[in-house]
Amino acid sequence: MSRWFSRFATRSSAFTGHWATFVVALLLVVLWAATGPFFHFSDTWQLMINTATTISTGLMVFLIQNTQNRDAAAIHLKLDELIRATEGADDALITAEDETQQELAALKKEYAAICDEHARLKAELEHHRRQAA
Repeated sequence: MSRWFSRFATRSSAFTGHWATFVVALLLVVLWAATGPFFHFSDTWQLMINTATTISTGLMVFLIQNTQNRDAAAIHLKLDELIRATEGADDALITAEDETQQELAALKKEYAAICDEHARLKAELEHHRRQAA
């Protein structure tokens, strides 16, 4: 069932994200609005669009979330493999998505300091090159 739902969610997301699907939805809203005078802008007329949009929005939330969760998991696995395969890489980052906000903030500070040190060394090297020239 899980594999079936994954395929269904992927195909549904692709279908609903297509420009033609948007145009069809827009045309349905225009058609609904155009029928307003015929139905005297009644409560039932308004309830039709409210119900349709609520149901479709609710279902789409689950489909999109499923697709995003799988995409994020796949990206994490691919990045994990790159970290694992790269000599000298910090293997502790493989589990970074499991860290707390405070732990991620600490990691970010560490890497910001590394970047700052790299920039300082690069500027120092450039300064020495200019002096030597």
